[in-house]
Amino acid sequence: MAVEALTPRPSSAKEASPGRAWWIEPALTVVAYSAFVIYATWSVFDQVNVVFDPYVSPFFSTWLGFGLVRFPIFGILIPILAVIPLGLRGSCYYYRKSYFRSFFWDPPACAIQELKRGRYHGETRFPWVLNNYHRYFLLLSVVVIVFLWVDVVRAFTYHGHFFIGLGSLILLLNVVLLSLYTFTCHSFRYVMGGRIDAFSRVLAGKLWHRVVMLLNWANPRHGLYAWVSMFSVALTDVYVRLLMAGVLHEPRWIA
Repeated sequence: MAVEALTPRPSSAKEASPGRAWWIEPALTVVAYSAFVIYATWSVFDQVNVVFDPYVSPFFSTWLGFGLVRFPIFGILIPILAVIPLGLRGSCYYYRKSYFRSFFWDPPACAIQELKRGRYHGETRFPWVLNNYHRYFLLLSVVVIVFLWVDVVRAFTYHGHFFIGLGSLILLLNVVLLSLYTFTCHSFRYVMGGRIDAFSRVLAGKLWHRVVMLLNWANPRHGLYAWVSMFSVALTDVYVRLLMAGVLHEPRWIA
């Protein structure tokens, strides 16, 4: 007796989540991502250097000169340099899954059929082909993190004196969250240990092994760091802008 093999049919979203508002999560994701991209684009192209001594907005870090010392072409290069962190997030494995599900419903979730069917091209066409450069965006973003840490150090110094303000702590928290997001990246874990076949056969193998094990432990939280660091960058920029506008007057302590 012949037995016909059955091919499982992906469920529709309604079938997979009967009676549930399954669309709320992707809808909120669309709103959050769109709001961040719109705000970041406006901030970068606003032609205002968001600096309030000794604070520098993370969108306007120490790229040319340091802190308040800037070159005339600073405003021209900022939009170009902003491609680096945008490229990292846009090509990030977590963000890929997130925006494909929320913006394109491709598919909306696991085991749920796609809204449209067609020839699958993978990441071979523009703009998705840029995702193949994720590792290079990561390496460039590590340089960005270094500049942001320089800004944090300067945020604790005011006219040559040790200084603590609410903004100093906000900038510190922001760069810690950005560092966690960057260094828990899947590609960074590969860069640190993926090329090693046997830790016992490389120089400082025990150290490399501990680093990779730490990254393995932290990597599952990468999605969380992606969300909180996205909000922290925007809120830090807003805070510095409010100080510039005189809306806020923060508490400060100068040694």
